[in-house]
Amino acid sequence: MEILDTVVFGNSLLTWSIALGIACTFLFAVSILRWVLGRQLRRLVDGTDTLFWDALLAIVRQRQALFLIIVAAFLGSLTLSLPDRANRQIELIALVALLIQSGFWATSALRAVIGEYREQQKERDPASVTTLSVIKFIGRIVIWSLVLLLVLDNLGVNVTALIAGLGVGGVAVALALQTILGDLFASLSIVLDKPFVVGDFLAVGDLLGSVEYVGLKTTRLRSLSGEQLVFSNSDLLNSRIRNFGRMNERRVAFDIGVTYQTSRDSLAIIPEIIREAIESQAQTRFDRSHFKKYGDFALVFESVYYVDGSDYNLFMDIQQAVNLRIHERFEQQGIEFAYPTQTLFIEKSAAPA
Repeated sequence: MEILDTVVFGNSLLTWSIALGIACTFLFAVSILRWVLGRQLRRLVDGTDTLFWDALLAIVRQRQALFLIIVAAFLGSLTLSLPDRANRQIELIALVALLIQSGFWATSALRAVIGEYREQQKERDPASVTTLSVIKFIGRIVIWSLVLLLVLDNLGVNVTALIAGLGVGGVAVALALQTILGDLFASLSIVLDKPFVVGDFLAVGDLLGSVEYVGLKTTRLRSLSGEQLVFSNSDLLNSRIRNFGRMNERRVAFDIGVTYQTSRDSLAIIPEIIREAIESQAQTRFDRSHFKKYGDFALVFESVYYVDGSDYNLFMDIQQAVNLRIHERFEQQGIEFAYPTQTLFIEKSAAPA
């Protein structure tokens, strides 16, 4: 017992032993708790799609040995009689460690949530996969910026002046990189607002193509003729975009002209011929067909129908079948298609007496 009463650095060996025991007990208890929580959370993650459990599991699994040792030492030091300066230093070290570890916890949770969300969106919205990396990157910058400011504040640094300086520098950087930042935020807007996704067929001005890739700065389309069209994200969102991929059905309007020599009885049955040709095709919905006008060289009929689907190849296959059927029926009825013609009438004047 005399050995335990030996004083070392102002505390007996017994007190040091108690402090060590508290630290070791804490480390053992936390290890058991992490193991139990890890198993339980793994079951919850496997059984549900809730992102909260993924974030919590990532926090539990995050490596934190140095932080736990610092916390254990801090708890053990509470039983010791130490100088005020030493106590303040230990508390400061523990607080800084807690702030830094909080940054690691937050980034682990962010990584887990975005990773799980990316897997969920990979099939439904491939365009979001790329830009989610940007959101993760920006989130990490924000987290560690806050951690850095809090650490510096607790170390006695005047962060007000630092923030002011960073604000001025940030404005200068933003002005220098405004084009890049504009494209970056446009990329985020595309992911969050979803005006289009990979695979959609777009018309941008007089250019057409399928969306192949949505990046941080550019969006790339594959045109019908095969070349790749590259748009900056900000320019693309400032344009008038027609998204054919979002069509539930395609409206088709077309004109047919027949000759002026066509009889009135034949003119009366043409709308029925067109109706029958359209309704004979699957995935179509007939709307109307009318004798529209007297053209320069033809009697013009206008017809409208809908195709149940947005696929362009399907539309062209149906239109071709409709045209062939109309041509067949016109042959059977003896109705002639009109083509540009001119008729010249010459009037003879009477011979002078």
